[in-house]
Amino acid sequence: MEIQIAVAKVNKYAVSESGDTLEVIERPTGGLSVVLADGQTSGRGAKAVSMMVVRKVISLIAEGVRDGAAARAASDALFADKAGKVTCTLNIASVDLHSNTIVLTRNNPAPMFICRGEEIEANAEESISLGTSRNLRPIITELTIEAGLTIVIFSDGISHAGERRGTPMDVRHALRSMLEDQEPTPQQLADTLLAEAVRLDDNRPADDISVLVLRVSPRIGDEVRRMTVRLPIHA
Repeated sequence: MEIQIAVAKVNKYAVSESGDTLEVIERPTGGLSVVLADGQTSGRGAKAVSMMVVRKVISLIAEGVRDGAAARAASDALFADKAGKVTCTLNIASVDLHSNTIVLTRNNPAPMFICRGEEIEANAEESISLGTSRNLRPIITELTIEAGLTIVIFSDGISHAGERRGTPMDVRHALRSMLEDQEPTPQQLADTLLAEAVRLDDNRPADDISVLVLRVSPRIGDEVRRMTVRLPIHA
């Protein structure tokens, strides 16, 4: 088997800096963690908050701290720094080769979706953003690594897409229509969800949008690890 990770991101319309931050880190006991944070509001202030949270989390994971404890520590740090007046959502998706599991950590009101073939399960248990209080606990889901498993995580720019014109996005329906008719790659899934959210916002995203797709696939090819990143630059 192999793990495939794809990300698609776009800034809020007419805002030069995204309040969403995403980082990938190798785990000290084997595997990878992807950390996605979305700072309150948008722009430079939100970016500073999300970067602070992500850096705190990845530094602790690199030291061998468990994901849930890292999330709680980041929340405590944000609460202390901002006196509870600023919040930040957090998702961690970890492929832990030591336990042979995928660990999903969520402090985000937005749900995430776990797909097995055409079966789509919404993980929508109530979850609170970081920074609202001390000792805030994340929602943790642990899954066995198995071929065909696809996990879709996103910031609230997806959840709120289309709301201003009364046509909110139905993520489950969008996923089902893609998974029933074809076998999209993780990047195609991420790109299609992002494109639909932008379309519902009349091509002027009302918020920063980030989509993360993680899939377990049958292994094809060699033992080389690869990562490709595309970053458009406006000269």
